[in-house]
Amino acid sequence: MHGAAGGSDGALAPTDLARSSWSREQLHGVAVSGALARTAERTLAALGRDDLRPARHTVDLFRPARFEPCTLTAEVVRESARICLVDVALSQHGERVARASVLFLKATESTDASVWEPTERPSPPPEDVAPPTDAPAVPFLRSDAPWSQDFRQHQNAGRKTSWNAAVPVVAGERLTPFQAAAATADGASLVLNWGSAGVQHINTDVTLALARLPRGTEVGLAALDRVEVDGIAVGTAAVFDREGPVGEVVVTSLVNARRSISFDREEQRDPNRA
Repeated sequence: MHGAAGGSDGALAPTDLARSSWSREQLHGVAVSGALARTAERTLAALGRDDLRPARHTVDLFRPARFEPCTLTAEVVRESARICLVDVALSQHGERVARASVLFLKATESTDASVWEPTERPSPPPEDVAPPTDAPAVPFLRSDAPWSQDFRQHQNAGRKTSWNAAVPVVAGERLTPFQAAAATADGASLVLNWGSAGVQHINTDVTLALARLPRGTEVGLAALDRVEVDGIAVGTAAVFDREGPVGEVVVTSLVNARRSISFDREEQRDPNRA
């Protein structure tokens, strides 16, 4: 995962790119979410259902995933002409540590009715700042400071946007647009919970809702809303690519201030990326 070595029976062994910023002995959610999405996508392919596309990917991160090999198993909960629901579990030493529920839907024609949509949408950094690429790269960030890859500039209370070129979930394997979106979605916690004192919340889940797949593996996240009461935070981020909106992410987080992650002391780049 995140450059993992593949194994038999759905087994993956983590590489250093999968280490968490919270602890070197844990896996970060980006790698876990990407691995779960990969298993769900492969399960759908095994059914021969190339007429469906991912519309919702919900991940529960209910135990710390250790920096150790993982086993992934999938169950098809429901399959019909227009829908397929797949549940995926990630286990270590026989114990489940994370799970995903992935919904695939059949695309049809849209109606011609007029329905409200926002008039303003987030956009990626200019191409002269972040040239288009299909190779992994350090994320670009924008906050109260302009687009840059220097994380020190963005440790502030401003609304944040990130632009991400995702790392392959498995080394030597082509990254799909769905895997890129699902892995990047966990990065919404950084976009939503990073403030003037660093990242002081850890997310317990991720829900990615997609109206379409990204065109490629570059994915943007832009903070839309955030509510916090008594240490529980709920945030929503827009998901977009170079052509426009793709969907949204909702993240629930718990305060974790005693182990906060700060980026203001040195030029620290996102450890979840290349």
